[in-house]
Amino acid sequence: MNADAVLPPGMSAARFSRVLAAFESIVGAPNVRRGGAALVPYFDPFAPLADARAFAPSAALLPADIDEIRAILRVANAARVPLWTVSTGRNFAYGGAAPRLAGSVVLDLQRLNRVLDVDERLAWALVEPGVSYFDLYGYLRERGLKLWVDPPAAGWGSVIGNTLERGFGYTAYGDHAAAQCGMEVVLANGDVVRTGMGGLDAGTDAGSSWPLYKPGYGPSFDALFTQSNYGIVTKMGLWLMPAPAAFLIGEIQFAREDDLGVIVDTLRTLQLQGTIVQHAVIEGAIRRAASIGPRERWYAGDGPMPETAIAAMQRDLGIGRWNLHYALYGEPEVIEAQQRIVERAFAPVADARVMSKRYAGGEEPQGGADRNMAGIPTMSAFRMLDWRGGEGAHVDFSPLCPADGRDALRQYSLVKTRAAEYGFDYYGGFTAAGRYLHHVFAAIFVRTDARQATRAGDLLRALMSDARAAGYGVYRSHLLYMDYAAAQYSFNDGALLRLAQTVKDALDPQGVLAPGKQGVWPAAWREMRGYT
Repeated sequence: MNADAVLPPGMSAARFSRVLAAFESIVGAPNVRRGGAALVPYFDPFAPLADARAFAPSAALLPADIDEIRAILRVANAARVPLWTVSTGRNFAYGGAAPRLAGSVVLDLQRLNRVLDVDERLAWALVEPGVSYFDLYGYLRERGLKLWVDPPAAGWGSVIGNTLERGFGYTAYGDHAAAQCGMEVVLANGDVVRTGMGGLDAGTDAGSSWPLYKPGYGPSFDALFTQSNYGIVTKMGLWLMPAPAAFLIGEIQFAREDDLGVIVDTLRTLQLQGTIVQHAVIEGAIRRAASIGPRERWYAGDGPMPETAIAAMQRDLGIGRWNLHYALYGEPEVIEAQQRIVERAFAPVADARVMSKRYAGGEEPQGGADRNMAGIPTMSAFRMLDWRGGEGAHVDFSPLCPADGRDALRQYSLVKTRAAEYGFDYYGGFTAAGRYLHHVFAAIFVRTDARQATRAGDLLRALMSDARAAGYGVYRSHLLYMDYAAAQYSFNDGALLRLAQTVKDALDPQGVLAPGKQGVWPAAWREMRGYT
């Protein structure tokens, strides 16, 4: 043990050494990370505060299978050691692999990395937590299967991890939680549960209908394990998109800031009537520019970019103040008809520029964002880290927004104004899913600049307060503000959180699984709750 090592709350160094020895007997010494450089991957890489040790782990374990996970849980329950489960720990901008409760032992499932089964005819896959979007995409390509994955912005993340955090992508299967079907879960007491049709003892990993019909018989539990600390998901079924005969990638550029309202209202109609079936993206000018070059190319001053600099940047790059990215999938003649409908719908918007490119099935777009809409994982989103120069980092503010132009303009104005007050550009945009929008704003800062990092964290809290006062809630939050975000859902004196805690205490009486995740604290650790 290092002299400065973080320990689980209430545990002496001598006792923790004995616990680590017990863990080593289960997973092997090379798969217990005890400190120093070995624990660096389990710190928050983009910590929005000066001291990243606020969320420091005490150790990390890398089990190889479900039996090792169950054995780890026996030790953790007996010793009352909190575990923080990650699939691969790449949830950057929200805390990475770092635990909410400092001193927790990270349970890293990256070694459970098998694609267990894929059915091309019924278009589903069964995967383990360590499988990334790149892994699944490679598996399909190597076998010549005519199926698409739906990648999020960064393809290196876990399929299961992203789905459990209700992440989203850019194809017709963009709602990852909705496209999930069937889970295998290890509960805190070591019991193994298969949800839905997996409850049938079919004798195989897939069964006959496990990845096809989510509810099964009786109560349905899949959603219980998303954004929760109720169990450890070790297998998940997900629906894949059959490769289309053809597709079109389109972009419409809009010249003015206040065009946002009509973009949202027009796009909502197109999505609800089924013309555009994927998650379309309304990208702000700065977000678009950050994928091309650093900020200093157009503005090297302090504080947010002035309007004159943004306008000059738009002219230089030939981009819009808002840039709508969408895709159409299907038979070529259907796509042609749909594209005419899209163009006609946006024709009344003055100075809108429409561009599109058609692809036959099997062709691949070359641009990063376009590739995502064609079911190809990329890492191009990380270009944003160069925006402010230095070692880039970011934390995200992610409120839900009704798919209504008035709400979108209101949220945009709220976020842009508050960000400017704290010295940040509006780097953001909206991902449209028919009835609602994911509004994601990134506070980009230089990670070695403690003042910038702290201001980014302060900005997130201010934005949450502003959003709540305006009637909006976040769908996701950084570790730093999980408690604060949960407290925003305050109907009936916090009845929703009380329900979550009741379930937590029933399923995990020792409170060993991810204390504090999404603001849900078990009775054993409830005194540790705080807004930080």
